[in-house]
Amino acid sequence: MDIVFENRVRDGYVLSADVSRISIETIHRWLSTEAYWARGRSREEVERSIENSYLYAVLTADGETVACARMITDHVTFGWVSDVFVDTAHRGRGLGTWMVAEIVDHWTGTGVRRVLLATRDAHGVYAAVGFTALAHPERMMEIDRRGAF
Repeated sequence: MDIVFENRVRDGYVLSADVSRISIETIHRWLSTEAYWARGRSREEVERSIENSYLYAVLTADGETVACARMITDHVTFGWVSDVFVDTAHRGRGLGTWMVAEIVDHWTGTGVRRVLLATRDAHGVYAAVGFTALAHPERMMEIDRRGAF
């Protein structure tokens, strides 16, 4: 299903979903070496995850990829914002909040009713977008086999 996402511009940065403009090499480096939740993720795993979700990135005016996030969704009832990362040199400028807010607004505007994400340490970033703690965490369960492969 094609979902049209028009580029957004803010303070000299562009938020884009055009994968041809986004550096997969940069995203793989961030995820595999810097992101606590994805450390060790292979290039193939990063590419497959991108192929099976919607990739967004914040780019500088000269096209450098400086932030990324993915949306995983069924297009109707549920979306999961994943792999949100902002390059260290560009942190503190509100790029993560802006990027996630635009992604959530876009998808809820298409009818997606519930959007979740997970974070260890960026609750304030996501609270600014409207995320709250789960109302009923006792209803949520998981199978986590990340260490099994």
